[in-house]
Amino acid sequence: MANSSCSHWWHAPFYIATSIALAVIAISTVIHEDPNSTPSSSLQSIKKDLSLNASKALRSQGFNVMATLLQITPELFLSSPESTIFAIQDSTISNLSAHLPPLAMKQLLQYQVSASNLPIQALLKKPQGSCLTTLLRGKYVKITKVDEEKGVIEINNALITHPDMFLGGPFSVHGILGSLSSLNFHDVVDKDSNFIAPSDPNCENFNDTGGFSSPSNNNTEANNQLVQWPKIIQFLNTNGFLPFAIGLQSVLDGIFRDYPDLRSVTIFAPPFFSLVSLPSPLLDRVVRLHILAQRYASMELAFLPENSSLETLQDGENLEIHKSNSSGFLAIDGVEITAPELFVSKDVIIHGISRALGAEKISGTSR
Repeated sequence: MANSSCSHWWHAPFYIATSIALAVIAISTVIHEDPNSTPSSSLQSIKKDLSLNASKALRSQGFNVMATLLQITPELFLSSPESTIFAIQDSTISNLSAHLPPLAMKQLLQYQVSASNLPIQALLKKPQGSCLTTLLRGKYVKITKVDEEKGVIEINNALITHPDMFLGGPFSVHGILGSLSSLNFHDVVDKDSNFIAPSDPNCENFNDTGGFSSPSNNNTEANNQLVQWPKIIQFLNTNGFLPFAIGLQSVLDGIFRDYPDLRSVTIFAPPFFSLVSLPSPLLDRVVRLHILAQRYASMELAFLPENSSLETLQDGENLEIHKSNSSGFLAIDGVEITAPELFVSKDVIIHGISRALGAEKISGTSR
């Protein structure tokens, strides 16, 4: 017994130093909270229960520091309607907290959290190169390796070693090897003690802080309000949806003409889109069937009643929701949503689907 206690003597200074750092982070988090933010007592209760249960799961797997953080500052991780934490192991977070100032440490922890609920199966279905929004404003992480058959996935080259440590409501926790940022401390802190997140041109182009703008409108104010189609097409093009991106590009003029004030969209993106060769009127129709003039997260779709009607950009043609609460199956007009939240911003959500929508309608029309 005595030997066991002595063998862990080195844990004491580690936990003391880490506890001090966590206390500073907790205080700074409370100080910077939005004074106008008044979450309901029921929402606070839900978040408290989630953080408590997730903390227990983390602690059981040896992620003691992250477990403590989640308990004392749940608002740091649960400030979004949905969250996925990529938890850092104790040895790594000890090293980080010893070298980073509190502000940078807090920002790094926000960078470790995606603003979407992504269980491991949802992550494995995303194409390699997909960008994920984080709780650090305007910063993204990237899926750098994915092997669905082997169940292997890396985020920013950090391997997920403990998938689905906790799943609860709109909240997932995975353990990773290392950190989503560089461990070269001179590269991750600027002169003002801010955390410097890794930069990726393909991800940084999708800034979700100002909305999306129209391709033919150079007015700065308008650009901050309207849908920026070129960035959507670029995302589709670089994330495994090239045929659909080509189809969307070819019908954009008509969409922009008919919907000049469009400010939010949901796009259902199929990986295979053989309808690009259709005559222009039919191609325009089928592409518009894949776009809703409103932003819907997958959970919002799942909460809608069975057979609910969704209005598309194709006038007079709506889509229906089909689902199974027991299996988690969610489909649009019978086509399964296989990769929810491929891309999420304030104004745009892109969901991956198993195949193109409207093929039966189009084939019937063209006969």
